[in-house]
Amino acid sequence: MDSNQSWLLARITSRVGYASVGTFGGWLLGTYTAYPVTLALTGCASALIIQSAIDTWRGQTLLDWLRTPDTEPPPISSIWGEIGYRVQRLLQSREQAIENERARLADFLSAIEVSPNGVMLLDAAEHITWISASAANHFGLDPQRDLQQRVTNLIRQPAFVQYLSAGDYREGVKCPMASGAHNWLQIHVKEYGDGLKLILSQDITERERADRMRRDFVANVSHEIRTPLTVLSGFIETMGSLPLTEVERQRVIGLMSQQAERMQTLVSDLLTLAQIEGSPRPAPDRWLNVDDLMQRIDNDVRGLSRGRHPVTVSMNVDGKSCEIAAVESEWLSAMGNLVSNAVRYTPDGQPIDVLWRVLPDGRAEFSVKDGGVGIAPEHLPRLSERFYRADSSRSRNTGGTGLGLSIVKHVVQRHGGELKVTSEVGKGSTFTLVLPAVRVRLK
Repeated sequence: MDSNQSWLLARITSRVGYASVGTFGGWLLGTYTAYPVTLALTGCASALIIQSAIDTWRGQTLLDWLRTPDTEPPPISSIWGEIGYRVQRLLQSREQAIENERARLADFLSAIEVSPNGVMLLDAAEHITWISASAANHFGLDPQRDLQQRVTNLIRQPAFVQYLSAGDYREGVKCPMASGAHNWLQIHVKEYGDGLKLILSQDITERERADRMRRDFVANVSHEIRTPLTVLSGFIETMGSLPLTEVERQRVIGLMSQQAERMQTLVSDLLTLAQIEGSPRPAPDRWLNVDDLMQRIDNDVRGLSRGRHPVTVSMNVDGKSCEIAAVESEWLSAMGNLVSNAVRYTPDGQPIDVLWRVLPDGRAEFSVKDGGVGIAPEHLPRLSERFYRADSSRSRNTGGTGLGLSIVKHVVQRHGGELKVTSEVGKGSTFTLVLPAVRVRLK
């Protein structure tokens, strides 16, 4: 027998019991008054009325609790108590389910918040209903203050406004970020529900920068090789078509040799850069003596300068011997590039200071300070890009290929360090290679 049948039987039994007690009581009383049947019926009816009143009171008590179900159910018996208990369990189960869904939603939104890609939700009227921190940063919005605002009132980039109003969202659109014209966003709009929209934004600044560097690289390589090839072709044509004296022939051959050497140097630097980029990080157990490296750098800088600059080469290692875990050829190439640039771009008579020192935290620095013309601030972030020149005319006149600092940067990064550049126009520049403490030791 299930619970519904048992409760039905209990209610019928209860009413029969009340009716029986009332009837029997009325009949007993009626035997003394000569109206047993009448009083028996009256007693039965009275008992049923009393039970109905009690039942109604219990139902009313349960109804009062249902109006405020957050409190405990009233301690009532019979079917009304069972109903209250079951209602309470149902409410608790539903509240638990709602709480679980809220927790899942919170976890989902937290995951979206930590994503570098931005997410924004719009209603059918294109009002913002939710925005992630990344999207707020991309568009320059406030995640709380700008809710329920029309998105095109806040984001007024013409490309975005036109894209949103066009209704064709098969392709994305590229727009400048709110933080600056040199930062770019890729924006996609997806429709869902009843006229709702999902806006996805991605910071593509680095991708655009890489594409620009790739285009510049191809253009610069083509230009760098085309110039000496043009010169060589012209001289070859000249030698083949014009009678030249011995002096003129020697001069032409000398110029051709210079251009060929320039191309050879360019190709050599390109191969060196490709080899460094494709090589794994060197092992941290091949130790080089810094004294030997600095002695070779001292000889190089003085040989390149030929007495034209006051040169200082020093070490600050507290009187100890210093060793670094590095590839000797790569590290000498990086250090040599910096001192070669210093000599190349420092006017005669201006100082060049080369210093090796160990920092208190165990890291080591190799720095080259020149007395050149300095570099404007807008050029500093791009100095280590391939073929980038702050002053292209001066760079080519001094024989540079435009790859030196790119090689230096990749060498030091491959050893776990970094290249730092500080400069002030008219006061010279300082180029510093920083090695991590794990690759430095003192004896």
